Amino acid sequence: MTNVTLRSRWSAHDRALRRLAVPVSVLTAVHEGRRHGTTVSTVTRISRRPQVLGACLKPGSVLAGLATAEGRFAVNVLSSEQDRLARYFAESSRPDGAAQFQGIDWHPAAYSEAPLFPGALAHYDCRVVGRFQVGDHEVLLGAVVNADTGEGDPLISYTGEMFAGTLIPVAESDRGAPLGRGSALVDARLPLAPPALPLPPPLKENVPS
Repeated sequence: MTNVTLRSRWSAHDRALRRLAVPVSVLTAVHEGRRHGTTVSTVTRISRRPQVLGACLKPGSVLAGLATAEGRFAVNVLSSEQDRLARYFAESSRPDGAAQFQGIDWHPAAYSEAPLFPGALAHYDCRVVGRFQVGDHEVLLGAVVNADTGEGDPLISYTGEMFAGTLIPVAESDRGAPLGRGSALVDARLPLAPPALPLPPPLKENVPS
């Protein structure tokens, strides 16, 4: 198989993987007084009994390192109103440590003491139960110690963009009908615009989150 064929095949795979619509979350952790947050688009339930979540992060992740050292971390599942938080915590030039949360409304989680953001659709306060590398990502596993939910529409990552998704329940009469072009389960609005909110100036370039 030629390199050109391989590149074409992987490109098709990448395009297909970008069709996975996933909620956007910000993971947070604190260790020895150092707080950190990072935006992730892959947080999923691994187990229901016991309740275990899995999150994918970049290799050498600061968040994964702090969470592992402390043995705890928190997950903020963002609402469609929190796109600016998602963009900010994905920015590599954001400040490090406590300065990273300057001007942002948050309160400490009861178990992990990691920052939780008001207005999120869900908060998970977790104990680290595993960390390992798979391909080009690190996977962090957390057993849920505390959890709570909020209200609103989800913030969704799809084809590399963020969308404010409005969930549309499927009508009872439609459940037995075949899915066609007109069958919509999620109404994805226009991509969200970049944030207009002024953010604190970077103190130094951050390492990979």
